[in-house]
Amino acid sequence: MSLAADLSSKWLHVSEPSPNVLHIQFARPPVNAFSTEFWQAYAALLDRIVAEGRDVRAVVLSSAIEKLFTAGLDLADASKIATGGFTDGDKSDGARAALTFHHDITAFQRAIAAPERCPFPVIAAVHGLVLGLGVDIIGACDVRYAAENAQFSIKEIDIGLAADVGSLAYLPKITGNHSLLLEHAFSAAAFYASTALQMGLISRVVEGGRKEVVDAALQWAAVVAGKSPVAVSGTKRILLHSRDHTCVADNLAYTAAWNAAALQTKDIPETLSSTREKRAPKFAALKGKSKL
Repeated sequence: MSLAADLSSKWLHVSEPSPNVLHIQFARPPVNAFSTEFWQAYAALLDRIVAEGRDVRAVVLSSAIEKLFTAGLDLADASKIATGGFTDGDKSDGARAALTFHHDITAFQRAIAAPERCPFPVIAAVHGLVLGLGVDIIGACDVRYAAENAQFSIKEIDIGLAADVGSLAYLPKITGNHSLLLEHAFSAAAFYASTALQMGLISRVVEGGRKEVVDAALQWAAVVAGKSPVAVSGTKRILLHSRDHTCVADNLAYTAAWNAAALQTKDIPETLSSTREKRAPKFAALKGKSKL
């Protein structure tokens, strides 16, 4: 049975283009605008894949719509921001309204951070418009490729708010040109893939459009899926820890604690023997199905 079995839903198309690789496509015409239902479904999908212990070793995230990745937050949901949040609550009392709003924002943040909870890498392959929430989404991914026609905008300031779902948290950590980042965050000015590469937001500009950038991402994912899932998962966790902790000694201590367990894996002798025997290694799934 395919690893993608029963995972597709109304606006999320899921396939297994190569062994242990899932391709998740956003598919909400006309512009992949994210309603509350959409972003909740996105997070639930990634969390479900992990909870069910499916032997997924890499995920490619893209858009099924030819002209763009996403136009960002659905306008209907954006309008709710001005009236006090995405969910109903007591709007007559400022403190209670703030608590409701705080809950909504943190739930949204947790949803968009779902790729970080995955023990496998998630690569975003974007093309066309990547606006507002689209930048938040890819910021939480591990690797980002862009077609040469990709056009980005940290758009939230144009509707009167500071981006609060991830862009302003992730981008200073994952980009290397702080001045260029601030230039676009303050102005909401659009920038193209070449500038995103200069900024450090993406690691590769792919010639062509949707098909070409997705193909490049799937090729990379297939390579990673052939590596030890224990080693890949550990590398991801250690790098995330390093990003969020400035002290080298703290990260080395974390790495030592992690590898004290991880180095006992059977993947190491399997890697060595497969190299000697000039064959592809065979690795067990990272974990079995959850009984919770």
